[in-house]
Amino acid sequence: MRKTNCRIGFNDGLLMIIGIPLLSFIIPIVFMNCRFNRPPYLTWDKYLATFMITTIIWVGNRYIMIYSRKKYPLFDEVRRRIVLQSVLMFVFTVTFNTILGRFTKEIFDAAAVGLSDVDVLIHSNSAALFCTIMIIAIYESIYFMHQLRQSVEETENLKRENLNAQLDALRTQVNPHFLFNNLNTLVSLIPENPKHAVDFVQQLSKLYRHILEVKDEKSILLKEELDVLKAYAFLLQTRFGHNLVVNIDVPEEKLNKRIVPLSLQLLMENAIKHNIVSSDKPLQINIFAENGSLVVDNTLQMKKQVTESTGIGLDNIRNRYKLLGDKPVTVTETETKFRVSIPLIEH
Repeated sequence: MRKTNCRIGFNDGLLMIIGIPLLSFIIPIVFMNCRFNRPPYLTWDKYLATFMITTIIWVGNRYIMIYSRKKYPLFDEVRRRIVLQSVLMFVFTVTFNTILGRFTKEIFDAAAVGLSDVDVLIHSNSAALFCTIMIIAIYESIYFMHQLRQSVEETENLKRENLNAQLDALRTQVNPHFLFNNLNTLVSLIPENPKHAVDFVQQLSKLYRHILEVKDEKSILLKEELDVLKAYAFLLQTRFGHNLVVNIDVPEEKLNKRIVPLSLQLLMENAIKHNIVSSDKPLQINIFAENGSLVVDNTLQMKKQVTESTGIGLDNIRNRYKLLGDKPVTVTETETKFRVSIPLIEH
């Protein structure tokens, strides 16, 4: 596989091998009026002098581009990068071309007959700036194509992750273990508390309906997600009783923010899957708003033998959030607490 300079966007070795000799050939003909069949002749000394100047200007401007892209790597900094890059390249090109032109002045004297020193300097710098513009045009167009292709690939990968996460979430809720546990709970409720059994079926139906409705959504209102989370918590608390404590404390003004669908449910599911839930060690899960994020934390009381992972986890939630912005999902773990903060999204 060919190596690629990530700041350039492509392997530019071949371009330099072809481009520098070609520009060194074109510049004396276009800007110095040199020809093969009449004076001033395009001779080897003129070509080699132009080749030297073109090489220095090309390589110098190349490193200026690399420096500018390191300084302003983000997409929203393109304007500042282009301004800085253009100024540095202009100053570098004119300065070094003027300095180098003094050493090659005698070589081009025949081509400068009838021209003043100022005219010669204008012609020489025009040639150097033409070379610089060609470099910018070639490198920037290929760089932007590379960035565009990379952006499209990343977006497609994130969309694929998003769809996989949604499908996995759906599979998790319809897998035999989930149904088995809830049906067992329902069977025990029917003779003991028929009214509670009806409520249980209604909340179970609400949960499934929500999963089907949001499977194609990138984000939903926090109010809707919390409403369904309460239904999910109802099912779990019916099964675990007082061994599971769920506290939801979110201010009214935060309810119109948006959130990745099923994220809270998945975090609650993971907490139960990985931690002991018993009368000796009740599991407490808290959901609250803090600093523009929604926090889900739980007491950390890890099981000795963790059940096999379903593939639903923090990576899926992180990847789905990448589609919606640059605010990260953060995870904090202490000896007693496991805490996940997920960003609240503006409309």
